[in-house]
Amino acid sequence: MKILMVCLGNICRSPLAEGILQHKATQQGLKLEVDSAGTISRHEGELPDVRSIEVAKNYKIDITNQRSRPLKKPDFEEFDLIYVMDASNYSDVIALTETDEQRAKVKMILNEVHPNENRKVPDPYFGGDEGFENVYQMLDEACDKIIKNLK
Repeated sequence: MKILMVCLGNICRSPLAEGILQHKATQQGLKLEVDSAGTISRHEGELPDVRSIEVAKNYKIDITNQRSRPLKKPDFEEFDLIYVMDASNYSDVIALTETDEQRAKVKMILNEVHPNENRKVPDPYFGGDEGFENVYQMLDEACDKIIKNLK
């Protein structure tokens, strides 16, 4: 199974989601490939935000091997599931789909914890460190559900 995490710039939320889910899958011995992308290419090639790196490190997860990349059309064929962080990401990703099958792969990540509520993972970029911890906790809970559902 291949899962793609998507946020706006692919430097804060989606790298954390990728790191958390891959870490949990590895711990559980699940064969899971996780990647992340952004709906914009502004940060292409960059490391995750230093605050995302730090909060992940606090939980023994290393995300320094990740580099930002934009979402591409082939991603819709390559990945089985595409999780987005908020309604804006959802709209941007859905706009790139060409088939109902592709659209069905796109999900709001917090719907794993709060079904059909379409809650957003807030973008912590312009806030302080506590925003990154908050986002980590939200994504950690959602990734627990994803792993549980995959077992």
